[in-house]
Amino acid sequence: MVFTKYIREIWKRPKENEIYRERLINFRKEGTITKIPKPTRLDRAKALGYKAKQGFVVVRVRIKKGTRVRKRITKGRKPSKIGTRIPAKKSKQFIAEERVARKFKNLEVLNSYWVGEDGKSKWYEVILVDKNHTQIKNDKDINWILEKQHKGRVFRGLTSAGKKSRGLRNKGKGAEKIRPSIRAKGGKGK
Repeated sequence: MVFTKYIREIWKRPKENEIYRERLINFRKEGTITKIPKPTRLDRAKALGYKAKQGFVVVRVRIKKGTRVRKRITKGRKPSKIGTRIPAKKSKQFIAEERVARKFKNLEVLNSYWVGEDGKSKWYEVILVDKNHTQIKNDKDINWILEKQHKGRVFRGLTSAGKKSRGLRNKGKGAEKIRPSIRAKGGKGK
């Protein structure tokens, strides 16, 4: 069995693992966005395009669980229609990728994956690529990200979490209002 398969087996049931609990304690002590030297889940990172070479950066992000609490509206409405807890139309992973992209403006988001959660928070690791690095420019597997149509791809929902949140995984019945985009169909897709 390959080494990454062993890692994958461990991550199938992480909550039974002692190391997982210890990691969560350390994650809570860190900041919201933390640059880390190497991925926590090497198997997942490699599957999403990570390579252990210069030009690749891994960042861990903490996102609060639950819905966004909006300010209570006082103007004329029925109390049942006030609605302070309105869920976001984006997934937590998609929001995490966007936050990282805003912090690291010179890097491009490649992908992200889940690493842990507790009662209050979820943690994701985001793989970033430095488009100006010579190692990236010379690597034929990743240099597609240098093309101009991939600039700011996370904000246009072009990462895997973004596409999933936009509903582009469905095909056929139920996907009529989603293609070519939600905006093109007047926002009726969500």
